[in-house]
Amino acid sequence: MQPLIDNARTFGQRPEEFAKLAEGQSPEVLFITCADSRVVPALITGARPGQLFELRTAGNIVPPYASTTPTGETATIEYAVEVLGVQHIVVCGHSHCGAVGAVVRGDDLESVPAVRDWLAHAADEPRCEDPADPTVAEAVQHHVLTQLLRLRSYPCVEKRLAAGRLTLRGWYYEVHTGAVLEHDADTDAFAAL
Repeated sequence: MQPLIDNARTFGQRPEEFAKLAEGQSPEVLFITCADSRVVPALITGARPGQLFELRTAGNIVPPYASTTPTGETATIEYAVEVLGVQHIVVCGHSHCGAVGAVVRGDDLESVPAVRDWLAHAADEPRCEDPADPTVAEAVQHHVLTQLLRLRSYPCVEKRLAAGRLTLRGWYYEVHTGAVLEHDADTDAFAAL
């Protein structure tokens, strides 16, 4: 913890670098990814402050849209699309994902009921030929596509997609190599960016 504290103490000693950020934000991208500490969107993309609007959830899950019971995730997506006018939404899954791995393996999550109930939002169980594979790559990639489909059910996303003012992208990040793959709709496969 101490190195983090030390950096935080000196971080604000460069006010000239941050003054422009007080004028507001206009990110082009909503980046939805896992809360996993090994997944750092700005590090992966090289983004500077103000370039990405981030939504991080356990397992990069996009919950079903329900206007009667809004969630923080739903509000974040709606704000990014309607207020900030992002032009792209990236759903980025990652290798070695504990959340997707738990679903694939059918782990007993009774001792963590909030986690269990949240992972129920993973929708259909992610496919995986080899549940023992620690990367759970196939399952995570399938899971990313499921979340992209779920995003399409959000009225604000559906409206912007129909108007041609929004694109959706599915990414897969390998924590063990740093490689980033993107889903190609033409081949229905993930390939290097």
